[in-house]
Amino acid sequence: MPKKRDGGGLSKTQQAAKFLGVSVLAGAVLAGIALPAAGALGLAAKGSVEGFDEIPANFKRPPLSQRTTILDAKGGELAKVYSRDRTVVDLDDMSPYIQKAIVAIEDARFYEHGAVDLKGVLRALNKNAQSGGVSQGASTLTQQYVKNVFVEDAGDDPTKVAQATQQTIGRKVKELKYAIQIEKELGKRKILQNYLNITFFGQQAYGVEAAAQRYFSKHAKDLNLEESALLAGIVQSPSRYDPVNAPQEATRRRNTVLQRMADLKAISQTQADAAAKKPIRLKVSRSKNGCITAADGAGFFCDYIRKVFLSERAFGKTREDRLKRWNEGGMTIRTTLDPQAQKAIQASISAHVYEDDPVATAATLVEPGTGRILGMGQSRPYGFRGNQTVLNLSVNHDMGGGAGYQAGSTFKPVIAAAALEQGISPEQQYASPYRMPYPSPVPRCGGNWTNDKGSTAQNENTTEVGPYSLKEATEKSVNTYFVQLISEMGICPAVKTAQKMGLEQADGKPLEQVPSMVLGSLGMSPLTMASGYATFANGGEYCSPVAIESITDARGQAMKVPRTSCHRAMSKRTADTINTLLKGVVEDGTGKQAGLQGRDSAGKTGTTDGRYAAWFVGYTPNAAGAVWVGDPKHERKMYDITIGGIPHDKVYGADTPGPIWRDAMSGALANRPAPALPTVPIGAPEKDKGPDSGRHQGDDGDKNPGKHRPGRGHDGDDKPGGGWDIPGWPDFLGGGNGGW
Repeated sequence: MPKKRDGGGLSKTQQAAKFLGVSVLAGAVLAGIALPAAGALGLAAKGSVEGFDEIPANFKRPPLSQRTTILDAKGGELAKVYSRDRTVVDLDDMSPYIQKAIVAIEDARFYEHGAVDLKGVLRALNKNAQSGGVSQGASTLTQQYVKNVFVEDAGDDPTKVAQATQQTIGRKVKELKYAIQIEKELGKRKILQNYLNITFFGQQAYGVEAAAQRYFSKHAKDLNLEESALLAGIVQSPSRYDPVNAPQEATRRRNTVLQRMADLKAISQTQADAAAKKPIRLKVSRSKNGCITAADGAGFFCDYIRKVFLSERAFGKTREDRLKRWNEGGMTIRTTLDPQAQKAIQASISAHVYEDDPVATAATLVEPGTGRILGMGQSRPYGFRGNQTVLNLSVNHDMGGGAGYQAGSTFKPVIAAAALEQGISPEQQYASPYRMPYPSPVPRCGGNWTNDKGSTAQNENTTEVGPYSLKEATEKSVNTYFVQLISEMGICPAVKTAQKMGLEQADGKPLEQVPSMVLGSLGMSPLTMASGYATFANGGEYCSPVAIESITDARGQAMKVPRTSCHRAMSKRTADTINTLLKGVVEDGTGKQAGLQGRDSAGKTGTTDGRYAAWFVGYTPNAAGAVWVGDPKHERKMYDITIGGIPHDKVYGADTPGPIWRDAMSGALANRPAPALPTVPIGAPEKDKGPDSGRHQGDDGDKNPGKHRPGRGHDGDDKPGGGWDIPGWPDFLGGGNGGW
């Protein structure tokens, strides 16, 4: 046994052996980078023995990034999204030809050597010394696999990618050490399988399964000899040997692979010659990555799914963790999107608003009681060209939308619900003059609001003069009635009711406590308004919107997904009373053009001051929806405008958003149950006013429904202020440009 030096340590024999080993490693390193072979001794002399020992022994292999498939509620595919187009498959699901081809051209002695091919190193060193550069490399498939893992782990970070691929001795030594570890841990079959799953084949295809699909529209297990040789040849230089853009170069490279296979007896010479005579026959499947490929206008909902994933702690503690998990992919995400509802929304939008109109529209449907988002669409397509946009007009700013749009008179039912919860009778009457100053002071949550500027409110028409009850004021959307109502009740109950209904400003700021909120001065999104109105349809219980039904990972294991959160926002009696009021709107009031045939519905119109936005928000027992029409930039007033080929002197909530809502809901609910909305009779004796007292019969509140303008209703309706005169108040509070 060799003797140790005095004081311990390696003997001279052991030192020599280790020096020789590192020198061999140095030769392997230098065979792959542009340095003279004489540098091997210098590598050892500069302490690379110690450096080699200090490299961490644990080689981490992160999950390979794969494509994620997003499905609708029925299992139909919406889109595939990925940072790497890859589908991991077992070696048994890869053609034997591709296995033989990749070994033949990349590492012919793969099954004979360990992590380092010493013969290959010596051959490469000699060749490179003669050429004065790197004319031949000596990296084994195992070493190449390790390098690819470094690149995969770097993701899309250009700095990390540069570090993972830089031509330095340090990186190559690290690569060698991990290659040795991998050879011991995995064995040849697993290494080959991992290599074929991780390597890049050009045309955005990572791994042999994606490559087979991209170039030949088939699975990797079905690749024939010439197809396998073509793919194996691409690996060395995916751009140079790209068969789509450089078919001649790709053919020459394929034939080189075929001949190499024949030389190694992997195939016969006859097979190689026959395959080499065949022209390349591609059946290219173009990359369909991302939400831009989603059909029926579902690109915005698809993008919303990504935003939900990145915002939910169920998918990772930090946003960085969640983003990493999203980029890893390999998931199948089943969403709540109902294909019938989505098609109906997009068909209605396309019929009423053109993508090149000066204004846009957005519509969202949700399911009362579950919060499931059934559909989401808009008139300007998802994309980056012309009239396209990636701004989701249906959602809040933090989920990819803008800063919101004034809700107009669609906010009045929220105020009515708050008043009923405070014990104010639906038969409460107010003088409701044509014009009046805002009462002052008005209590709010912590202090009072005072009308220091002498602000006034007025109705749409001079003929709108009370007294009115709540029912008639709701049907006619009488502004001064609701100003008096919130002044008596106070602002705080209105804010608290709105919060219980999930209503929040789209820009993320707290609800502003001002009396003008009763006229819709706050900026909302269609998803928020639809979810809020679903509370009325659900007997007073609010359920938060959800978009994801289930997720399975690449192994088919179920992942935990967030569920809707429901709570009582108001009594059932209050909700049923609002149903009565809003049924009156679509039957006898401003929303008659939005009424549905053959099923109960309720809703409210809204148009903002200056006609920057128009709304219809409504519901049935099984769906609630919100439609907004306006200029996302908050610049175009909707006077003297043509929308969907129809000219308008003024746009009303009834004549543009209303029909969009009607057609979308009709299509979404076609051939589905039509349950009745629970209502209460208003004006009947108290003894008849139980919580389930039946549907409202007759018209006991609308004294003269015929005085409305046919088809347009009463536009006190729709202006949040209808002549709202507050000095210095902006025309579109909370609007912003939405990032458009």
